[in-house]
Formats: sequence, structure tokens, C-alpha cells
Amino acid sequence: MLSTETPTGAPPDWSIVDVAVPHPSARLAGISMAGFSQHVSAFVDMAMVAHPSVTLLIDLSDGEGILYGARGRHGHGSFVVGLAPGGLRVAGRVGACLQIRLEPAVAAAVLGPSAALGGRVESFEDVWGREAERVKDELRAAGSWDERFALAAGLLRRRMADRAPVDPEVAHTWRTTLAGRGRVRVDALAEEVGWSRKRLSARFHAQLGITPKRAARLVRFDHAAHLLAGGMAPASVAFESGYVDQSHLHREVRAFTGLTPTAVAGAPWLAIDDVAWPGSSPARPVGSAGAVPRRMAPPGRAWNRGRTAFTDAR
Repeated sequence: MLSTETPTGAPPDWSIVDVAVPHPSARLAGISMAGFSQHVSAFVDMAMVAHPSVTLLIDLSDGEGILYGARGRHGHGSFVVGLAPGGLRVAGRVGACLQIRLEPAVAAAVLGPSAALGGRVESFEDVWGREAERVKDELRAAGSWDERFALAAGLLRRRMADRAPVDPEVAHTWRTTLAGRGRVRVDALAEEVGWSRKRLSARFHAQLGITPKRAARLVRFDHAAHLLAGGMAPASVAFESGYVDQSHLHREVRAFTGLTPTAVAGAPWLAIDDVAWPGSSPARPVGSAGAVPRRMAPPGRAWNRGRTAFTDAR
């Protein structure tokens, strides 16, 4: 069973991992996908840092697969991570997996109004429903990552077509929060959409599973986490991200991850964010066309050349 302490197992060796991303023309608004293939069996044990999206991680491995744990809840296999889940760890021998990030408004359309899961981590089967096993079997049987991405996109489109979108006011509030990197005031957001603060908070929480204030904290934390991963000193990150001081940053990092800023700076998933999610950084070029897997070098090698604190920031 996974403990809740700082990970002590082996971090990923990115030199044995291939990463595939969809062709730009195949991408869907509000949805990001990446495929990971570990071509040499190796055990990993690492933290996954909170992100301002609902994350589906579909285990396509044979054998042991993924173990995950957060806030005392543990599971095995594919899972869904809600907004701000707290300290989340994954471990195991993972041969291949598909990770899908859904912006909250899209997640509500794909998974229903409880899509944000209240910050919880749930099994994929519990969230997706009775078709979950069939979906995983079809993804495993696909002959390439291009086929997997196309299959996943079709499944997501069909589910979105079956549900009403979130209120335009809620969607606008989220977009404004993201654009402002979390440095927004709820009162100002409410005034902008013509609602009272109470109504905005109630509708936002009902549809996205998180309050506007906590959403702003999550977005601001995400920006700070990427600055830390880019090598910026914590004191400078606190200033750039709008925290009162370095202690304030430390408290927020602890609240969202259970880790220190130093540990977040070295978090493996943040280290490859620009490679696995090339559209997440406007300052960096989008990856080459097609879902051609790319062999990862260890951090600091060729793929990491030229990264800076600001090219990592959204």
C-alpha cells in the first residue's frame, strides 16, 4: 500500500519512456492527450502534482499496472483525478498509459456535473460507468497511438453531445481565472458576469465541483509550480505569482501537494510537461506532426535544452 509520505521509490527514467501526442489537427478544444510507453520494465514511485484540469489516466499495461493513492484512498488500475486532489502518488510497473486532461467545463460535459469530483481520486470504472472495460479493451487493441487518440476523441465527443454545457457565466469565470493565472477577485468576476457573488459561487461549485476562490488558488499554484520546475528560486516565484511572501507560497504548495517547494520543483510530471503537453506553453513550439513517439532523455539532456522558468509557465 502506498504511504502518504514523500515518495521514496525510484523516479521515472525518461530515457526508457516514449511519449506520443496527437497531431494538431486532431486535437479537441479543452482536451489534451498524451501517450506514455515504457519499453523497459522498471518500477516507479512518484508524486503527481495538482493541475487545473480533471485528469483521466487509463492504464493500458499488462500485469501489475498502476497503483495510486491520495488522502487515504488507494486503488489499482485506471483512475480519474479531480481538481485539487491533495497529495497524489502513483507507483508500479507501467508499460503504457493514456493520460487525458479535461478543462473543468469540458469535464462537466464529458463526465457529468460531478466531474470535478470534489478533489477526489476515483477509479475510472466508477466515473465512466459500465462501458469502462470495453473502452480500455478497445484502446489496448488499437495498433498505434494515432488510433488510440482518434478512438478517445470519438468517445469524448459522443459523451459531450449527450449533456448540456455549463452556464456561460461559469465558463467565462473559469476562462478569466485561467487567463489571469489565478490573480482574480471573486467579487469582480461576479460583477463581470452580472451575478451576485453568492450565486456565482453556488453555480460554479454545482457545475465544476470547486468554488471560484479555490479555483483561483489552484490556477495560481499551477503557475507557481511551473516556475519552480523551471528553476526559479522560491522567493522569486512567490513574488511573480502574487503570494504575500515565500512562507505563503510554502503553505499553498503544502496544501495542494503535501510537498515542499523544493520537492515540487523536481516533480517528474512537471519536468516533462512541455514535451507531453506541447500546447500548454505558448512560448514553446508545438511538437512535430503526428503521434510519433519521442524517446525521452533524462532531465537536463537534449529535450530540456533552452527551457526557462517563463517558458514553463502557462
